Amino acid sequence: MRQALPLFFAGAALASFTGNINYFSPSLHHPELGVSIRKVVARTYATPPWDPKVLNFTHGVASGDPYEDSVILWTRITPTRDNDKSNITVSGHADLYSHEVDDYVKASKAPVCVDWKISSGQDLKTIADSGTAYTSSDVDFTVKVEAKKLKAFTTYYYQFSVCNSNNTSPVGRTKTIPAKDGKALAPIKLAIYSCSNYPFGFFNAYGNPVRKDSVDYVVHLGDYIYEYKNGDYGWGDAYGRVPEPDNEIHTLYDYRKRIAQYRTDLDLVASHQQFPWIPVWDDHEVADNTWKSGSSHLNNSEESFVEDGGVSVDQRKMNAVRAYFEWMPIRQVDMDDNLRIWRNFQFGDLFDLLMLDTRQYDRSITDLYWNTDYVHAISNDTGRSLMGPRQEQWFYRMLRDSSRRGTAWRVVGNQIVFSRMNESLALGDKNPLNYDSWDGYVANRNRTFANLYDHKINNTVFLAGDSHASWVSDLVWLDEHAYDPLTGAGSVGVEFAGTAVSSPSPVGQNISLSTANAGSSWLVGANRELQWQDLYYRGYFELSIGYDALNASFYGVPTTKTRNGYEISLANFTVKAGENKLHRSVGNGVVDSGALKGGKVAGTNLTHDTGSGKWFVFKEGTA
Repeated sequence: MRQALPLFFAGAALASFTGNINYFSPSLHHPELGVSIRKVVARTYATPPWDPKVLNFTHGVASGDPYEDSVILWTRITPTRDNDKSNITVSGHADLYSHEVDDYVKASKAPVCVDWKISSGQDLKTIADSGTAYTSSDVDFTVKVEAKKLKAFTTYYYQFSVCNSNNTSPVGRTKTIPAKDGKALAPIKLAIYSCSNYPFGFFNAYGNPVRKDSVDYVVHLGDYIYEYKNGDYGWGDAYGRVPEPDNEIHTLYDYRKRIAQYRTDLDLVASHQQFPWIPVWDDHEVADNTWKSGSSHLNNSEESFVEDGGVSVDQRKMNAVRAYFEWMPIRQVDMDDNLRIWRNFQFGDLFDLLMLDTRQYDRSITDLYWNTDYVHAISNDTGRSLMGPRQEQWFYRMLRDSSRRGTAWRVVGNQIVFSRMNESLALGDKNPLNYDSWDGYVANRNRTFANLYDHKINNTVFLAGDSHASWVSDLVWLDEHAYDPLTGAGSVGVEFAGTAVSSPSPVGQNISLSTANAGSSWLVGANRELQWQDLYYRGYFELSIGYDALNASFYGVPTTKTRNGYEISLANFTVKAGENKLHRSVGNGVVDSGALKGGKVAGTNLTHDTGSGKWFVFKEGTA
């Protein structure tokens, strides 16, 4: 029988355990939300109980949250593909194994040892940093380490291996960001994503930049997973993509299982392996239409508490956050907020990327479907906030500090459409706005506009997801500042809002291209600042950011019914430094889908296969 480590060795082994960030709390100042490393160390054996051959790197590798001198590296190494059924409570007490867990899992408490290394060469011979870390069922056998001592704006390659064996993970590629206040020697390119829903089809959009090798970093604006059971929002039967577990998720095991399933999509695996990610959550990482005290399905009422298996709002959020922290290549937050994910990245003096949380952190009540009229009535109330006062003040201060430093651009990653949008064609004349977006928090938006206008903050670009459609607008404080939609005069910035990876169009999954474009034409006509809109395509967009200009390229995926590398170049836009508006003529006057104010739709539907490099004509109706 294998013998556990004696106590005198526990201290020496501790460093390897603390090297796995996932044992810690998602919040630096809430250690009780982490896992007791001392208890995990006590289950370590002098002779490892695991045969390296039975251990598998089940979900590839990933990297994220790059700094100028470090980056987060991630993998999962486990004897089983299933996820751990730990019952870690909100308080962090490790009641690790519930009565439902089988004997095999009860006997599988021993930690797994992994080595890791990172190199500037693809052959991994010149080592920049390396280390050893342990993982265990307590953190779902995930490993997350910080590689340090790296050079700024440099490409690196990394790999994990089971200690003392030839069992290795795939080789991942990552990249640090430019040094603070340093120069970027070339334009920096980002791929922007949101809203990947497993039952609605394959995540082809994630793989296309990999096949093209067209970007440096990935920015994900949320809805990385969806919490629904099969049939509540999408049927996965036709594609062999029924969500697991097949129930609406609430427990820690549920969230772990759902993320793990999403991470089997080969294009998502490839994107994580090839690019460092900077992600933030939206609402569905927890539940639909979340706010600080609930969601559309769970509002701390007795009825909803019983319906959801006795899981409270706070406990459900912490289950979701714990699983997200374990599975995503992100850092711990640096303040005493156990749900904080808002943070910033300084890409030299080229741009600052500010990642907001307009969903989970501290937002006032939102549209929960049964209270739309009420939220409509209070949408202008001064006290309403999407972000809460602490995040708001941080956001405004970051914008001002960035401008004072002389950083060329400010890029704001948030979840929901910022610009005012009259959508009455789709929503009805009674409540023409989407009150789950910034339109439901008018005072918060006005405070943001006041900060931009009053402090003369130039070159600000908002990014958004969530809506499952594409929107490109000048940023305008309507009714407060004069604005000319033909020239863009009066604008204070630009908004690029992208469609979904796979989630369906807001006007219907099976809408035709012609009907969708007719709806886009109505929307562009009904909103002065809206310059381009597309309802039809799933996909993503890329940003190329240079000192003189920022360019946005939108791509549509013709179909998510099969895994493929097809895409259509839908539209291209330019923002010149100092203009604070979309450069005219917008989109060079031509787009391939949707509707363009003052321009035309070419409608060629010429599709590019990013894998083979071939082109062919896509026929309407297969999206």
